[in-house]
Amino acid sequence: MAKLAINAAFAAYGATLNNPQWSVSAWTPSGDLVVSLWDHHFLPGAPPGMMDFADSFERWAGHGNREFRENVARALAAGSRVRMVIVKTDQIGRVQAGEVASKIRKEFILRDDLVGSVHELTGDRYVIRFQRL
Repeated sequence: MAKLAINAAFAAYGATLNNPQWSVSAWTPSGDLVVSLWDHHFLPGAPPGMMDFADSFERWAGHGNREFRENVARALAAGSRVRMVIVKTDQIGRVQAGEVASKIRKEFILRDDLVGSVHELTGDRYVIRFQRL
């Protein structure tokens, strides 16, 4: 699990962010959705061998949120594979308060050992489920 800059983490999957200042999701040429997800949004209780990550679209706002919401809906509709970049921070309270993430100290970790899909999309909440390749 390598620690990388966000551009490099997405590029490892062949994806390019529309705007590195606010994009948190992008498509690969092969049709996989790459997403960056906060480590603390891991949701316990998934079936054995699987990992769920969940959050609310309403927790934050801006161009990146709109793009992410559209991409997650598109991935669900198309049954697209989802690839993950984990985002870790020690400033969880600021993240949960919806502060601008570009101003929060964080690190990006490539999780190319996992593949997932949009498991749930209801109203403003989503769950993305991953399993090891």
